[in-house]
Order: sequence, then C-alpha cells, then structure tokens
Amino acid sequence: MNQRITSPVQLRESRLAHFLFADPRASVLWLVVRLWVGYQWINAGYHKVTDPNGVWVGAKAGAGLTGFVNGAVKLASGEHPSVQGWYADFLKNVVLPNVTVFSYMVAFGECLVGIGLIVGGLTGVAAFFGVMMNTNFLLAGTVSINPMLAIPSVLLILAWRNAGWYGIDRWLLAMVGTPWQPGSVFEHDEKVAQSKL
Repeated sequence: MNQRITSPVQLRESRLAHFLFADPRASVLWLVVRLWVGYQWINAGYHKVTDPNGVWVGAKAGAGLTGFVNGAVKLASGEHPSVQGWYADFLKNVVLPNVTVFSYMVAFGECLVGIGLIVGGLTGVAAFFGVMMNTNFLLAGTVSINPMLAIPSVLLILAWRNAGWYGIDRWLLAMVGTPWQPGSVFEHDEKVAQSKL
C-alpha cells in the first residue's frame, strides 16, 4: 500500500511583509507610529500620576479607578449590555477589592508603555502591554481612543524586529537576544556551558 507522507509546509512571507516587519528601511515608518502611540500613552499616564487630587496615585489612590469600574459594571446590565457579565464579575471580584494596586498599575503602566515606545526599548513588549490595557478598557465599555491605539500597537508587535531600530532596541536586542537566539550578554555563558560538556 502506498502511503502518502505529509510534512509541514513552510510558507514564505511576501516582500511587503518582509519589508514592513523585518527590514530596517521600514524603521522610519515605525518610528513615527511608535512616537505617536508612545506619546498618547505617556500623556495619559502622566496626567494620572500628576493628578493634583491624587485619585490615581497618592492620598486618594483608587478613587478614579473605582468610579471607572463602577461605571463599567453598570454597563453590564440591560437588554444589550456594553460590558460582558464575566468581565463585570472580574471587575467586581478582582479589581475593586484591590483597586489601589490596580490604580497604580494603570497609571505607571501607561507611563512605562509610553516610555518604552518612545525610546524604542523592548518595543514589542511595550506594545503588547499597551494592547492589553486597550483591550481591558474596551472590555470595560470605553471606546475612546483605544481602537486607534490598539491597531498600530498590534502592528508594532508584528514589527518588533525593526520597530525599535531607531531606538534602544537596535543595541538592546543584540545584547539580550531572544529565547531562540542568545545575545552577546548570554553568549559567553552558552560557550562556557558547552565547553564543560
């Protein structure tokens, strides 16, 4: 009996995809995207961190987030709720009991995402956490600028290899490396481990 052997097929990326997501020449485009998205994040975080009433960070930390969460929970009721029941349960049972911690996480998280994108340091990671925050805000029923930030951030995640070329990643990724390719910092340890075998 003749058996057909199947093997995984490697699909080649298009020239456009390679240019956008791997070619350093596209880095100018990603620099513009990074700076715009990063500015939006750092601006939002800065206003929370420096709020004179201290409702996000400071004496009344958590008050701003409590109002936001309570508003989102109200949107989970009615015939066509804007917030899914499971997410409202998460907000009530996880976020509200720890609202001060989450308030600091949101305020400083927004600043860190903005800084990471502006300086081009761990660009893909910063964009990932930005998308995570956008997703949570969207799940809480707040559209605002979130889709406008989430879409370019997803593209920045895809372009992680060249999005930070005009930034710290140009040197940082070469030093630190990736899980599948050690950088210069870890190269020595790998050679030492191999020589002991």
